[in-house]
Amino acid sequence: MDEGAATDRVWLADWRRRVAALYVEVRTVAASDPAAAWDRWRAEREALYRGHPQSPVPDGERDAFVGRHWPYDDRLRWTLPVGAADAPAIDGLALALPNSGQDTLAFDRVGRVELPHPDGTASLDVFWMRGYAGGLFLPFLDATSGNETYGAGRYLLDTAKGADLGGDPEAGTLVLDLNFAYHPSCAFDAKWACPLAPPGNRIAMRIEAGERLR
Repeated sequence: MDEGAATDRVWLADWRRRVAALYVEVRTVAASDPAAAWDRWRAEREALYRGHPQSPVPDGERDAFVGRHWPYDDRLRWTLPVGAADAPAIDGLALALPNSGQDTLAFDRVGRVELPHPDGTASLDVFWMRGYAGGLFLPFLDATSGNETYGAGRYLLDTAKGADLGGDPEAGTLVLDLNFAYHPSCAFDAKWACPLAPPGNRIAMRIEAGERLR
């Protein structure tokens, strides 16, 4: 590995460390004030996107970068049970989710959540990433995808990268808050390769919460 690549890896480790620390703070503050936790999340993400060497925003666009979000909606935060997936897992068989790059990443479908959105219930599969050190992964598309948001969808959880809103393992629940939905790196620059939401994780309605591109 050359010196430049080694430096990139060190900065990437720092990025993940800072994101993980941010979500620790988010989980703590959100226990009493989810909107304040969201404000902190937005501010720190914008600072990282503007100034961190591993920002997914292209170099020439970082100084002017401004995060865009819908206003916080407290109706869109829930603690939900993770139920059985509609399609049972087959032992040893991994799923290959859509990907914006050449790589094929392996996932297991581990369950399904029902979002009690005020405009109608939506069901999403929850995945476990086999690569890295594992981790829960929850992507989705909705009726804003390709308009106000990235056409290939957004993420709610990616615990391998530290994006984890919490949950209760004994109760089998996850905290899901659509206000914390965010774009994968490839939404900002095509040089990044990202796993994307499969067709089964499409929400028919508009999810006017979380990060937007315009």
